[in-house]
Order: sequence, then C-alpha cells, then structure tokens
Amino acid sequence: MKVLDGTIEDLSFFPYITAADPDDDWTGPEVWRKANPSLGITIKEEQFAEDCREAQESPAKENTFRRYRLNQWTEQDVRWINMTKWDACGESLTIADGQTCYAGLDLSSTTDISALVLVFPAAEGAEERYDVLPFFWVPEEGAKQRERRDHVPYRQWIHQGHITATPGEVIDYDVIRKKINELGQQFEIREIALDRWNATQLSTQLLGDGFPMVAFGQGYASMNAPTEKLDELVLSHKIAHAQHPVLRWMAGNVSLEQDAADNWKPSKKKSIERIDGIVALIMGLDRATTQPPPYQWLGPEVVAH
Repeated sequence: MKVLDGTIEDLSFFPYITAADPDDDWTGPEVWRKANPSLGITIKEEQFAEDCREAQESPAKENTFRRYRLNQWTEQDVRWINMTKWDACGESLTIADGQTCYAGLDLSSTTDISALVLVFPAAEGAEERYDVLPFFWVPEEGAKQRERRDHVPYRQWIHQGHITATPGEVIDYDVIRKKINELGQQFEIREIALDRWNATQLSTQLLGDGFPMVAFGQGYASMNAPTEKLDELVLSHKIAHAQHPVLRWMAGNVSLEQDAADNWKPSKKKSIERIDGIVALIMGLDRATTQPPPYQWLGPEVVAH
C-alpha cells in the first residue's frame, strides 16, 4: 500500500491488491469474487460460504473473515486519517517571521525519532486555518538499522533535510534544544506542550531558556478534543502541511484507541509504525485552540495568556 500511494519508492516491487471496499456487503458472493479473483479455483466456494456463515454468527470470526478472506482493514488496524483528504491539505505554508505559534514536543526514547511540530493559527478575524511546520530528529546509527529493518527511507529523508540525524546511537537532546532556541528567535512560540511523564532535563532547560512549558497528558481526557479537532480540520481542508513526507508517513500509520464513551486518542502501541509527529501535532493543536490552558504548568513563573 505504501508503494501504491507513493509513500515509498521501490521500482523492484510490484504491488497488486484486491480487496472488498469498506462499504461492500461482505456476505455477498460477488464481493467474495472481487477480493479473490481465484475463488473456485484455488479456494473452494463451498468452504468460503461456510466460513462466511460462521462469521455472521460470531463477531470474532467476522473480524477474521473480513480481514483474511476479504483483505479489509478491521478494528485497530484501520488507518485513522484519510490520506486522500490529508494530501488535499498539502498547500504551501503562509507563515512569516515573528508569527505566533504553539508547539507540541514528543520526546521518544533516545534511540528513536523525536518530533517537534509548530502550529500557526490564522490571524485573528481571518478564516480558520492552521499551518503546520514539523521537525524531526533521529540517531544516525538507529536510522540505518531501522531503514534496513522496516524499509523506511530514513537516510533519504535525512539527505533531503526532512530529518536531522545526530551522531551516534542516541539522540543528542542539545541539538533539539539549540534548534528550538533558533526557532524562538524566528517565531513567537507561545507555549510548548509535552508529555507530563516525559518532563526530562530538556524541558527544564527550555523553561530556563524562557519557553512556557505545558505538561500534557496522553490519556483520553487530554487527547480526545484535539484528536477530534485534527480530524475535523483535515476533512474540512483547514490545515496546511506542505506535504512534508515524514509527517505524511506518520499520518498514514496512526491507529486510534477508543474508550466506552467514544473518546479518541492515537495509539503508539497499536499503530503500524512511528506516529510521533502526529502526537506532537495534536498537542500543539490543542494549545493553539484551547484557552485557558487546563493542564499543569511546568514553571511557577509562567502565566496563562
């Protein structure tokens, strides 16, 4: 699917997928044949029909039947973000030096990707729109290993400037701090949100550098509203991301968790690959759209705007 939609370029790989569409009647023989061109030749129709009858009696078997017999995404394996809608939001950014923005900072373990996303609201009185400017860091050695293992073009993205590689096997957080300070000279960063359980030395240093730091939980209470907001903005074409390839890759990886009250949050555990940039985007979007801040401040001298 990644080769077909252009996320990964691999001329040595020929992708061919047959599957039932999400709205198809999965109990109909015509849909079975659509997803299985060799039905009746390599797969017996009688057995297929029997499997379908069992699936109609058991939700667990229905999930298995639709996934393995009809190639449909099911439950947590379904991609959350509609990539056609995402791509339609790929306009160039309209930000200017000195413009106000809000940031989400997702610090991974020191051996994986860390992400910072700046969210720029439209000027007061203008039509609602948010420009998104992401930055990513990864340890150089880790990028090489992950590219070999996961077939994700980390080194290409590094060469193109979409990811910054820090030397060695762990991320140098001083590099991230330096970049944030440079961005603070270029833009007016009102707040930086990060996981309250990941308030590392870097967050303390940034607070000392003068950045308002907001502790942001990763549970449903904190994540639901901005997650739904991002969904709304993508569907209504009110966000611009300039088709950043790393952020696009992460957008295509996201799976959601839902609780009994139908609250949403992105799931790193259930998503098929890295989603750090989308998590950072959601946190930054919350700060850009929520006033007054309902979260714990990481510094006593910081006041609400």
